[in-house]
Amino acid sequence: MDTAVIDAAGLQQLVAALQDSGYRVVGPTVSGSAIVLAELDSADDLPAGWGVDVSPGQYRLRRRDDDAAFGHSAGPQSWKQFLHPARQRLWSSDGEEPDEPPRYAFLGVRGCDLAAIAKLNGVLGAGAYPDTNFTGRLGRVFVVAVNCTEPGGLCFCASMGTGPEVGPGYDLALTERTGPDGRSYVVDVGSDRGADVLRRLTWRQPRNDEINSARGDVADAAHRMGRQMPTGDLRTLLADSRESPQWDEVASRCLTCGNCTMVCPTCFCTSVEDVTDLTGTHAERWMTWASCFEIDFTFVHEGSVRQSAPSRYRHWLTHKLGTWHDQFSTSGCVGCGRCIAWCPTGIDITEEMAALAERPDAVDD
Repeated sequence: MDTAVIDAAGLQQLVAALQDSGYRVVGPTVSGSAIVLAELDSADDLPAGWGVDVSPGQYRLRRRDDDAAFGHSAGPQSWKQFLHPARQRLWSSDGEEPDEPPRYAFLGVRGCDLAAIAKLNGVLGAGAYPDTNFTGRLGRVFVVAVNCTEPGGLCFCASMGTGPEVGPGYDLALTERTGPDGRSYVVDVGSDRGADVLRRLTWRQPRNDEINSARGDVADAAHRMGRQMPTGDLRTLLADSRESPQWDEVASRCLTCGNCTMVCPTCFCTSVEDVTDLTGTHAERWMTWASCFEIDFTFVHEGSVRQSAPSRYRHWLTHKLGTWHDQFSTSGCVGCGRCIAWCPTGIDITEEMAALAERPDAVDD
């Protein structure tokens, strides 16, 4: 059973089956004026009939003409928050052990975000000293991925090689199709436990035309991306552009607020602090997310290494698209477009890279 078809009722059964298996099902849902990731009580909590319009510094919900549950692009959150939480207690003086992480089922993981999870695992889970908090959480996750058939205005996953078709790492992968008869989902099985869950649902064998149509919709989406990263060797371009005046230009617009790093699904930097109670008899050590845009991020002895906005933006972009290759043998960008949508001044990472590539003075000879 490599491929099957379920309908909207089958999606309800999928959520219920995962919950019966002891998973806390997390997926997209409407909250306030955004589609966020939160625990679902049922498939009714999914944002059926909702889409989003995005542009640099802009994100707006809109009603769709159909009832697609996954017809929207990335929201402000990524799955990182469940695997690498923004705040974690590492140690307590009373010897209290951290709570066992929940067993999550991620429902609706896009290709870009599935690639981001793999990249985070390469950073935090691989190597001689893995982060056991991260690996412990990741090892308990069931992944239901979703192939994208309708990319958003800021998506550029195709040019980063991460989508719109999901890559390896899922248990089940859905391709949503809408029509006069309602929603249906072509389901691809990626693991034995995925097959076990699918057997508990009402499903049928797909027709060849359904498979071909679903695959074709995903392939067509690759040609309808809202953005594209420049082609060529970005790593070399960034190294050669270290003295480009483009850094001053973008810094004139950058607030160094760190929003881009907070919404990025692969940024992993942290800081550690020790806290005590008022009596001084109890102490704890906490790890929190940090950002390379913070002035104190590079504080050494009597000052910070990167004090100017141009140097901090250059460091972030050069690491994300350049020196990440040296450290982890891959790019640190998955093309989700979150950093563009949630930048208060609408700075576009693809436009900045294009500007560096086009400037005759970008290369430092």
